[in-house]
Amino acid sequence: MNTIRPRLTVEENEWLLKFREKNKGLSDECDAVGIDVASVKHYWYKGKHYSINANAGKENGYDIIRNSLIDEIKQHAPKYPKIKYTDTKDGHLLLISPADIHVGKLCSAFETGEDYNSQIAVTRVMDGVNGILNKVKGFEIDKIVLVIGNDILHVDTPKNTTTGNTHQDTDVMWYTAFLMAKKLYVQIIELLMQVAPVHVMYNPSNHDYAHGFLLADTISSWFSKSENISFDVSINHRKYYSYGKNLIGSTHGDGAKNTDLPLLMAHEAAENWSNSVHRYIYTHHIHHKQSKDYMSVCVEALRSPSGTDSWHHRNGYQHSPKAVEGFVHHKEYGQVARINHLF
Repeated sequence: MNTIRPRLTVEENEWLLKFREKNKGLSDECDAVGIDVASVKHYWYKGKHYSINANAGKENGYDIIRNSLIDEIKQHAPKYPKIKYTDTKDGHLLLISPADIHVGKLCSAFETGEDYNSQIAVTRVMDGVNGILNKVKGFEIDKIVLVIGNDILHVDTPKNTTTGNTHQDTDVMWYTAFLMAKKLYVQIIELLMQVAPVHVMYNPSNHDYAHGFLLADTISSWFSKSENISFDVSINHRKYYSYGKNLIGSTHGDGAKNTDLPLLMAHEAAENWSNSVHRYIYTHHIHHKQSKDYMSVCVEALRSPSGTDSWHHRNGYQHSPKAVEGFVHHKEYGQVARINHLF
């Protein structure tokens, strides 16, 4: 059967021609059975004189296919009209970080005392975001930071395992979870952009290191034609954002130690560090509240809306409040409010 591939550029066609010449046996076989040779990453080739195990275009092939796909998505991305916002006299930044959602996770009340699945996950998060917006109506919001990633997806492989190959209980196929998470993020951003310009920061995480990055990349392409949204969705594990005298950092929390995060911030955001007075780093991963000042930097772990699965129940890691959290930052005075939407 014929496969459909995004239209290639001149440079990509040149690469493909060289690839065919270099791997003629593979190329001829793919042509014979109707397989796109550019999609082949690993193969065995058995010829008259050789039986060969090889990687086909591993270094360049992925980049070509990915870039072609992203370009194609951008061409068909929805067009969002530019929104003109009302000027504020006393502006505030609202940071919302739905932490550790784990779309695809299965929890049974029969075993753990509570049900949790993909539909409950997305419903809770939408309820949480709407609840936070209702609770901050007394503030003049002129900027919103949305933190995404942080185990948005429960698994990272078709075998229902995390990136580190730990098996998980799931309620849907991995691709269904991906599509549900994509729809959730699109709905959240479309809601937030009606209030103020949105900056999206992505944190890579341990459950979905690969799929989470692809999801963030997809969302940035979806909104590529919107002038009201900006993105920082690189694979960097720590992200930073400046607002007035605030320097705000975010990371998943499974990597660098909390005690090292302030000094990392000072190095990695040196220019903004010197211009800031109030400094915060929001972490995730542990599903419960922790907050501590390390001199001038407050490191705070966020609660999760996620339910308790079999492993957490067996080990006694449960009963922490379930929540989606938000934080209000004043340009001059730093974090002035902490908003919880509890479940």
